[in-house]
Amino acid sequence: MEFLRPATWDEALAAKAAHPDATAISGGTDVMVELNFDVHRPAAVLDLNRVAELAEWSVEGGTVRLGAAVPYARIIEELSGPLPGLALAAHTVGSPQIRNRGSVGGNLGAASPAGDSHPALLAAGRDVFVEAASVRGTRLIPIDDFYVGVKRNSLEPDELIRAVRIPVADGPQQFSKIGTRNAMVIAVCAFGFALHPKNGTVGTGIGSAAPTPRRAVEAEEYLAQEFARRGLWESGEAPGPEVVRRFGELVRAAASPIDDVRGTAEYRRHALAVMARRTLTWCWNDYRKQIGSAA
Repeated sequence: MEFLRPATWDEALAAKAAHPDATAISGGTDVMVELNFDVHRPAAVLDLNRVAELAEWSVEGGTVRLGAAVPYARIIEELSGPLPGLALAAHTVGSPQIRNRGSVGGNLGAASPAGDSHPALLAAGRDVFVEAASVRGTRLIPIDDFYVGVKRNSLEPDELIRAVRIPVADGPQQFSKIGTRNAMVIAVCAFGFALHPKNGTVGTGIGSAAPTPRRAVEAEEYLAQEFARRGLWESGEAPGPEVVRRFGELVRAAASPIDDVRGTAEYRRHALAVMARRTLTWCWNDYRKQIGSAA
């Protein structure tokens, strides 16, 4: 196994072009598990730890450009304001040691349907883009197009994830996760939810309940239509139990889970409906406070 250790981003792209079968590693919280259990034995490992720019973030025109290697611990400490849903999801990742090393870029590279950041990224809206680069140039991949199968993404063999572009939150966001214990656990299922009052939409993200992370499209459309029809964005009045219940049903219907050692498909569907109702209620209560304080 070759070990490649570039010092700059250009060197990293050149190494990936020369070794397209190389597995990129930064935090190593996914890659090292597979290596230790001999699940995956890559021909080469591309260590990105010396590429400093991958661990930087910035805000540009209402969008957070999050470097691929910014660790979860820093997202919690530095980005809970502009990216509240992602910060909440970061709180649930592994142990403190893993949160100090693991990153959203690594989560995206692994593309596991159980990855904790995916529901929050989907819920953040359709203007979330993965910035993929190679020696051929840079392209922006819409988050909805990034996941193509179980642990498969849409990166080309010579591409690396450089950053993720995520709109700054304009409304409350929530994340909920169910596991077999309270910490250091792979999600049985997870759900992200966000209110986007500026454009009158809502965002959802389903994790660990389908072959890929996915959004509940019909549930999003139903809720946005109800809010607009009843003028709830302006009034702040509660959607009511029937709307909340129906939203949960539509989220449940959007999932296609399996039975496995962590839980049954039916339990996952039930849990998603419960999480959908709760996160909607929590976000709407926060939104009412938000517009009340602005009045």
